[in-house]
Amino acid sequence: MIKERLYLYDTTLRDGQQTQGVQFSTAEKNQIAAALDALGVDYIEGGWPGANPTDSGFFDEAPETRATMTAFGMTKRAGRSAANDEVLAAVMNAGTPAVCLVGKSHDYHVTHALGIELEENLENIRASIRHIRAAGREALFDAEHFFDGYKDNPDYAVAACRAAYDEGARWVVLCDTNGGTLPDEVGRIVRAVVAAGIPGDHLGIHTHNDMDTAVACTLAAIDAGARQVQGTLNGLGERCGNANLTTLIPTLLLKQPYADQFDIGVSRAGLAGLTKLSRTLDEILNRVPTKQAAYVGASAFAHKAGLHASAILKDPSTYEHIDPALVGNARIIPMSNQAGQSNLRRRLSEAGLSVEKGDPALARILDRIKTREAEGYSYDTAQASFEILAREELGQLPSFFEVKRYKVTVERRKNKYDKMVSLSEAVVVVKVDGQKLLSVSESMDETGNDRGPVNALAKALIKDLGRYSQMLDDMRLVDFKVRITQGGTEAVTRVIIDSEDSKGRRWSTVGVSANIIDASFEALLDAIRWKLLRDEA
Repeated sequence: MIKERLYLYDTTLRDGQQTQGVQFSTAEKNQIAAALDALGVDYIEGGWPGANPTDSGFFDEAPETRATMTAFGMTKRAGRSAANDEVLAAVMNAGTPAVCLVGKSHDYHVTHALGIELEENLENIRASIRHIRAAGREALFDAEHFFDGYKDNPDYAVAACRAAYDEGARWVVLCDTNGGTLPDEVGRIVRAVVAAGIPGDHLGIHTHNDMDTAVACTLAAIDAGARQVQGTLNGLGERCGNANLTTLIPTLLLKQPYADQFDIGVSRAGLAGLTKLSRTLDEILNRVPTKQAAYVGASAFAHKAGLHASAILKDPSTYEHIDPALVGNARIIPMSNQAGQSNLRRRLSEAGLSVEKGDPALARILDRIKTREAEGYSYDTAQASFEILAREELGQLPSFFEVKRYKVTVERRKNKYDKMVSLSEAVVVVKVDGQKLLSVSESMDETGNDRGPVNALAKALIKDLGRYSQMLDDMRLVDFKVRITQGGTEAVTRVIIDSEDSKGRRWSTVGVSANIIDASFEALLDAIRWKLLRDEA
């Protein structure tokens, strides 16, 4: 069977940058563009040259890509020619092989937003696409508000698309700009556009996620004949985001009928790097990855209930729709108060601990987990702390060091500039190889700002652990989460610490106490012990 070509158009660098709180630097745009190119997308929309310094800077030094680099802009304005419109000129001057222009396809927007006649808008579209084609560039037309426009005035919405297509636009992209069109409506309208004379192999789909249906609407458009798919990594985009390519790509590659019908240009090897790419983007944006994200989320293949874990041990397909390794993700059997021995043995095995079925230690470990979770601990996400607990019960936890005491002080005072500042200081006394060692550390960073008491504790503890200190040089705390459990005078604090090292390992630990510093210190101790376990192995 000969597969049809389905083209992937990524707009993370342009539409994704419309996300509230997101602003890429030029260097970050280059990094993301290179990663998208390696993934195998067909088009990379780099931004709107002339709209802001970052986008202009990106096109000045855009990387060489196999994917077609595309500049975005708008159709020429009324009252001037395409050749004399300075906004369009800035887009053309980016020198990209493809240019995508947005134009109005909803009659209401033409008469009220632009304030021009309907026919004049059609002529603006024709002249703009003609100008791009005359320059030897590939032309794309984004029909803004197309679906709302079609529902109000189908003849005019289609006429706007035909104006671009008849002038040689390679792609006419139907945009659900407000994100309010349902999947069945999208399918019906796309079929109508094809029937009106614009072939599917020249039609694209661009959906927004305001009803959490952007992916479903995109699939409906593909089913109806559209052969270009626009979206963003991790569903970035204005308001509720755009169609999520990290969901669409594996769906198109792995699910029927799409897998047999289409070639999307992303290989199975490229797909295996999808989870890493998704998390790399979150790291660039300094955002915590969405655990429940389809395919790439940390919880996408997590099996908490004992019944599920038991079945997973026998056949993963009982509770998994794909093998997580296909998208570079991993199966997780978290430990919690719902866990049974199936979960426990599987998790112990993943930690390199082999315990026979029926071993009394299994019941002791489960009882301890359930008791501690009743006290506020959570081993659902803190896998490293679970392993420390299990090794203690199994008698397999080395005694690397012993903490004899610690003290933390926080001082608030005026500096020489008569400004109130904080300073945290920690003292830690440990016993290593029979020798007592005392370390003192402040939490001041290189800019002179206080990083807080937990930072001071971490620095003091790692500062001198005898022969173990060198092993911890590459350890870094990357996330710190605090939650108050229970309430009133009996409230306790749960702290989750995420750590990573230069080997690419990332692990989570938990501490619980009525005192936030004590809870943090407990989680920190587990993090260090887990790191030493791995490096000593």
